[in-house]
Amino acid sequence: MEEEFKVQKKNMGIGASMNHQDCSSDGSEEREDEAGSGGQLYVSLKMENFYKLKGDLIPHVFGSLPLVGSWDTSKALSMERESTSMWELSFVVPPNHEALDFKFLLKPKYSNVPCIVEDGPNRLLSGGILQGDGRLAQFRLNDDEVLDYRVFVKADEVSPFDLAASWRAYQEHFRPSTVRGIPDVSMNLVMERGPEDGSSTSLELDLEHYLVPAPETPENSGPVYAANMTESPRSFNSAEVISNSDGSGSASHSDKDGCVSIDRPATIKEMEVITPYPSKVYSGGMFESKSEGTFSPLHKQDGLKGLFVDRGVGSARLFKSASATTFTSDHRLDSEAKNSMPEAAGAVAAAAVADQMLGLKEDMHLAIVLVGLPARGKTFTAAKLTRYLRWLGHETKHFNVGKYRRLKHGANQSADFFRADNQEGMEARNEVAALAMDDMIAWMQEGGQVGIFDATNSNKQRRNMLMKMAEGKCKIIFLETICNDQKIIERNIRLKIQQSPDYAEVPDFEAGYRDFKNRLDNYEKVYEPVEEGCYIKMIDTVSGHGGQIQVNNISGYLPGRIVFFLVNTHLTPRPILLTRHGESRDNVRGRIGGDTVLSDAGELYAKKLANFVEKRLKNERAASIWTSTLQKTILSANQISGFPKIQWRALDEINAGVCDGMTYEEIKKNMPEEYESRKKDKLRYRYPRGESYLDVIQRLEPVIIELERQRAPVVVISHQAVLRALYAYFADKPLKEIPHIEMPLHTIIEIQMGVTGVQEKRYKLMD
Repeated sequence: MEEEFKVQKKNMGIGASMNHQDCSSDGSEEREDEAGSGGQLYVSLKMENFYKLKGDLIPHVFGSLPLVGSWDTSKALSMERESTSMWELSFVVPPNHEALDFKFLLKPKYSNVPCIVEDGPNRLLSGGILQGDGRLAQFRLNDDEVLDYRVFVKADEVSPFDLAASWRAYQEHFRPSTVRGIPDVSMNLVMERGPEDGSSTSLELDLEHYLVPAPETPENSGPVYAANMTESPRSFNSAEVISNSDGSGSASHSDKDGCVSIDRPATIKEMEVITPYPSKVYSGGMFESKSEGTFSPLHKQDGLKGLFVDRGVGSARLFKSASATTFTSDHRLDSEAKNSMPEAAGAVAAAAVADQMLGLKEDMHLAIVLVGLPARGKTFTAAKLTRYLRWLGHETKHFNVGKYRRLKHGANQSADFFRADNQEGMEARNEVAALAMDDMIAWMQEGGQVGIFDATNSNKQRRNMLMKMAEGKCKIIFLETICNDQKIIERNIRLKIQQSPDYAEVPDFEAGYRDFKNRLDNYEKVYEPVEEGCYIKMIDTVSGHGGQIQVNNISGYLPGRIVFFLVNTHLTPRPILLTRHGESRDNVRGRIGGDTVLSDAGELYAKKLANFVEKRLKNERAASIWTSTLQKTILSANQISGFPKIQWRALDEINAGVCDGMTYEEIKKNMPEEYESRKKDKLRYRYPRGESYLDVIQRLEPVIIELERQRAPVVVISHQAVLRALYAYFADKPLKEIPHIEMPLHTIIEIQMGVTGVQEKRYKLMD
């Protein structure tokens, strides 16, 4: 279409032509009648040759009015390459146009030498029909060499409204990019400070003026004590057996004192593996992928007709039954729970499929057991790790033993409760630790994959008890946090006293401070570093300025990802600013994908964004600006100066595949099955030849790791789907909610990361 509209531009100014007396041909009267209604002829001339032209010779057209207006070869119109062998020239004329008298010639595009005109008489086009026989276009290169081209002519009638719409679309779609040639990393460290002139692009000095309410979540409602956000005990009923309302069996377990009962899932029959939505199984061992529309052979094994493997992370372990004709599951989960588990993409899916098809390379259930003295950042580390694994698609829960202790024995326990020689206190603490471990294992048997067990676990006796409880049920990796920085420890102690429910009823801060220091002394007297089993030691890493990571007997995909994440995480407070690019022309037209330039409103936002960043980060000279590789984000960052700019391909918008550039109404009309599939499950739906939200999450993992590693502010200018996924990580949103997260234009979301967790502010710079 680009070539066609280029020629239209050269011919749109042609006035109405006079009727030609000799233009009689079949259909000419009909065309003249239609001309009265304002119709136009869209004419396409094509030449085809399968021999490569020598030098830089390009086919051209020249002739009389109204086509060219001159038989001067230097003013000939160049044809555009449509394919390796086809050249084309398109133009628009009235249906009752006068005859077009023209010829073809070969010459360089920007020179008139050499110039080779086709042999034979002039060609005549009348009423969109080429007169005479359809002869070849012959060019005599020299006495011995003649080049032949086949000639094609096609004329279609279009309305002036269609032409106007097409021309407008051309101007918007094919406007040359203004950002090509910009390097992936640019260092513009000169701050361009313009006068505060009160123009529409300047901002008021008080940035709080632009604050708008953020969505109500626990994360942005103020400082939150991380332990309060962990899992609650399943039951503290006394000497009671829990049964389901329908009377189905749910075995319960009580401790020796008869004071604790724990739900146990009832044993169910082995489940046959079924093919999950959105694929269908057909006879002959084939299945159809809903989003792709393709058929693939199923794996055949021992006479089976075929097996479709669910790509869900943490899905049921498969093993062959005694009959060798079906596969069954050893997970105790119902079909509803299994189907609700999100599918995986990328490396996560590859690891899950490899385990199911080739045998397990690692345990399906993983327990990360925290070890460390109080005020060493264990709960903070556990919360971050939980959020990361959930975001990747692993079913993960955080179990805090301190929460169990407070609910079972009360929050106002003095330091004496934690003395090693307090036998009653030791038994009470071991009791709630066992209860939390039982709850975690029970949850794993129902489909959970990774449990984070958060407690001091400061001696070998406690850790041995946990390993014995986990034997044959899950794999334990100890995660020990060691901090020798007294400033960090002191800060953590003060935060603990301010936020922990243990000291909520202590009015005197100094009294709470002395009690916690005594508690800490009690733990230090009996503390035993981890030397047994599989473990990860984090030594002085929380500051983000070095430290050590020690690992022992760690292997497998998931433990490896955990180690990599922990290497890059720290507690340094810094803001991360997320914003969509300024409004683009595709946004105005409601088209998805694309890479058009900014609209007028988008260009105004780019100026306001630069003003905002300069004021918000005026004292943060180490900050950086991250954009995608698409021009609408680069243009949005173009006005920002004084900070390095980095382009990430991983920040590009979700790939809409064959739907790129379409509106949702067009998809609904032309691809109704795809429209309905996307509507049913936006998280897993993959555009044909494109991506799903799960694909986007997988390619964003390096971005998350780098954001965690950064110690200075970062401004991320990206796209709606990408920012939804990034925001979901920081806000700890469930995967199923990601496609529905509100991510408005011309709004900045500030994520504040630090020891107190993640806080959020929103600034709306424009309507």
